[in-house]
Amino acid sequence: MIPQSFIQDLLTRVDIVEVIDRHVSLKKQGANYFACCPFHGEKSASFSVSPSKQFYHCFGCGAHGSAIGFLMEYSGLGYVEAIQELARQIGVEVPEERSPRRGDQQKEQSLTELMGSAARFYREQLKGADHAIDYLKRRGLTGQIAARFGIGYAPDGWQSLQKIVPNYADKALLEAGLVIENDQGRRYDRFRDRIMFPIQDSRGNVIAFGGRILDQGEPKYLNSPETPLFEKGRELYGLFQARQSIRASNTVIVVEGYMDVVALAQHGVPNAVATLGTSTTATHIQKLFRHADRVVFCFDGDAAGRKAAWRGLEAALETLNDVKQVAFLFLPDPHDPDTYVREFGAEAFSTQVADATPLTEFLLSELASEADLSSAEGRARYAHEAKPLVLRIGAGVLKLQVLKAIAKRCALDERELMEAWGLKAPPAPAMRRDGEPWRKGKGRRDDAGPPAARGPRHQPRPLEANLLRIVLNHPAWAARLPVDLIPASSDEGRALIAIVDAVSVGDLGNQSALGTLLEHFRNTSHAATLTRMCAEQADEVIDETVVENVFHDTVHALHTKALADEFNRLAARAGELTPDERKRYVQLLQQKKRNPTRQPKVSDS
Repeated sequence: MIPQSFIQDLLTRVDIVEVIDRHVSLKKQGANYFACCPFHGEKSASFSVSPSKQFYHCFGCGAHGSAIGFLMEYSGLGYVEAIQELARQIGVEVPEERSPRRGDQQKEQSLTELMGSAARFYREQLKGADHAIDYLKRRGLTGQIAARFGIGYAPDGWQSLQKIVPNYADKALLEAGLVIENDQGRRYDRFRDRIMFPIQDSRGNVIAFGGRILDQGEPKYLNSPETPLFEKGRELYGLFQARQSIRASNTVIVVEGYMDVVALAQHGVPNAVATLGTSTTATHIQKLFRHADRVVFCFDGDAAGRKAAWRGLEAALETLNDVKQVAFLFLPDPHDPDTYVREFGAEAFSTQVADATPLTEFLLSELASEADLSSAEGRARYAHEAKPLVLRIGAGVLKLQVLKAIAKRCALDERELMEAWGLKAPPAPAMRRDGEPWRKGKGRRDDAGPPAARGPRHQPRPLEANLLRIVLNHPAWAARLPVDLIPASSDEGRALIAIVDAVSVGDLGNQSALGTLLEHFRNTSHAATLTRMCAEQADEVIDETVVENVFHDTVHALHTKALADEFNRLAARAGELTPDERKRYVQLLQQKKRNPTRQPKVSDS
């Protein structure tokens, strides 16, 4: 039996977006990620994954669940097998589940272990490489910062890695990208006479290397090839070391090189990362947005730097939402982040970061640099070039702001621009008799606008059902609920009581996400109620600005209802009350008289 505490911890540590994205290509839209459902045939993307709730849901077929449930459904794994797979992905062992050993049979060294051995070897070699140490000192690095990033040195030998492996012909060396094999089958080390920067995954495992030449020569930087461990378009150098600083500042700085990251950290700017010899991808930005709300790209101000910035902009458009921000910092010539922070210091660099150009401003100015806005033809070209970019913006309000800005530059209003782009424009505002647009508000009857059509009335949900819906979005709030006030007469009430009990005894952590909560109640009598409620509200947008007030108001209403129910029960037995009951009845009656408007209607029984 796998302990529930381990399952809870496992689901807290894994990211459902990363788990599902390994099997299904997800695209960010607003706060969630979408794809065509892998569980039924469809042409439109109705499969939604919520990183905040750690929960997936298909609006087409209704499939939903946690990361464990996805692996069970998608890969056909059993419950225990799915847990084992998730544990393997983050490098932990499942309690009470030990893999048997086959006597004296030796297993091939795993790629992860091999890369770790290589990283330790390179670090040891740096200690005796005076010219490499001198190079790092000239770049302003201390031994402490070199140790923090695990910087090492690859000796200038053809087969130096022979010292760390029993068999230099082992295929794992080739698979890990540590050696190169020529057409004649001869092997030699990929990295020779280079400063070595180990690239780590989110768990701190070394998965690749970047090697910088010490003197003149090409290539200046040599990176590991793509391997089973390493995909350039998904990984970022320095993210493992920078995570805490990124979260603390809520900002991540993206630079171009390893030395930029290390130099910034050395001089007091520890929240920088670098792409790995490739353009910034949407996956990079999605990963960074999980750690911070603001991503600042820092590039040289030359043509190459602005070209790299534009590629970053294009990668960011679809990942944006109205909370996340992307900005661009172009350092004055001839500086890069390394030289700038060494000359002017961390405070000056941080000021530059704070004043970085917002994505929309960069987008509009770059488009304007290619068009003559003083002519009709230039404005038409401007609108033409802007259209595919604007339509890719994932943030609804931001997209509207950009559309308005482009329309203004083109001497159009947004309705005219949308029609020119072949988009459905919003209906024109209703007009008053004097020709002015009607606005809802207090005024004469003829200002009231057309009467709204009345829809069918819906039965109000029970209070406990409303609270359960809130708790499913904010599981930690279950700890704030008075369990004795929750009625156990409905499925929702019983499920809510079970959640409160699980939180109070520690079986369910206060910070559990929705996916974790559902997994805790798998195979219980509450599972059907919880999954039904999740499915019903999967497409609802929760207004976080008012949900706290709604929560308090609902708890207050529950308390008020409990008092009214108690009063009605006592009133129905008015001639049979015990002395204590009669005293309580009088208290409730006086309270009702003092606050009649705050009490629900009491029955006539």
